[in-house]
Amino acid sequence: MKKNQLEIACFNYDSAIIAQESGADRIELCDNMHLGGTTPNSILAVRVREKLNIKMHVIIRPRGGDFVYTDEEFTEMKQDIKQFKKLGVDGFVFGILNADGSVNKSQNQELVNLSSPLSCTFHRAFDVVDSIEQGLEDVIDCGFQTILTSGRGKNVEEGIFDLIEIQKLAKDRIEIMPGGGLRSSNIKLLQEKLTPTFYHSSAITDSSETANAEEIKELRNFL
Repeated sequence: MKKNQLEIACFNYDSAIIAQESGADRIELCDNMHLGGTTPNSILAVRVREKLNIKMHVIIRPRGGDFVYTDEEFTEMKQDIKQFKKLGVDGFVFGILNADGSVNKSQNQELVNLSSPLSCTFHRAFDVVDSIEQGLEDVIDCGFQTILTSGRGKNVEEGIFDLIEIQKLAKDRIEIMPGGGLRSSNIKLLQEKLTPTFYHSSAITDSSETANAEEIKELRNFL
């Protein structure tokens, strides 16, 4: 039977260690929290990988802002995936859109193929897709295992009804991972409405960029 699991978005080395020690199942390693997460540097990734026993996914996002990339940025994303694969990471997190808000199937598929056999998550670019239904089918077609989404809301509470709908439409073909303002204060609301899945949180409760151990334990308790 499927069970709830917890992924912590980590923006520094300390957060990754705290996540592991506090019972997280997986981390997503990122840089630049104020930009919503960008590709971390490889030196940080090496340090974290050496210390972690839990799974480690890495975001591949060359900059903040929109999710429509130039040829140069796309080349950079491919190079980053090749480099991080050599470090023994467990998966990648990325998402590319077209200017009209549709999923860029050819570019995403190329990155998924390049990432193989590692797991790929389509990140919160999904929250700005033009159509949930078409976007979902396109992401599944590209070969992703997971979609990270707030349900197109500013946070998971605001997006709860879309999250329910997306999970229903997915019909177990892909994991729908709620993330965006997820905390111990609202995770119970989601659990009551959704079937078991991965949950995603930075577990940051102050103005720093470091995860709070107690918050991770609280999230874990609800799962």
